[in-house]
Amino acid sequence: MQKKLTLTIDQEVYNGLQRVVGPRKISRFVEDLVRPHVLEQDLYAGYRDMGADTVREAEALDWAESTFEDAGDEEG
Repeated sequence: MQKKLTLTIDQEVYNGLQRVVGPRKISRFVEDLVRPHVLEQDLYAGYRDMGADTVREAEALDWAESTFEDAGDEEG
């Protein structure tokens, strides 16, 4: 079931939405942005899924190690 919602936004923001998202796609765009902030999520399942993604985990480890090395190079 869908509900109609009226929002008031700045004209520049509206023009940007039409230009970037498209005039017939704004509702879906806004819903996709808002949904994760208002609906409960199973965080454990999300973390489990992320941990199972070996490519993502390897990239995250590379990033973390390079960040740690950068921090050691700082003077202070």
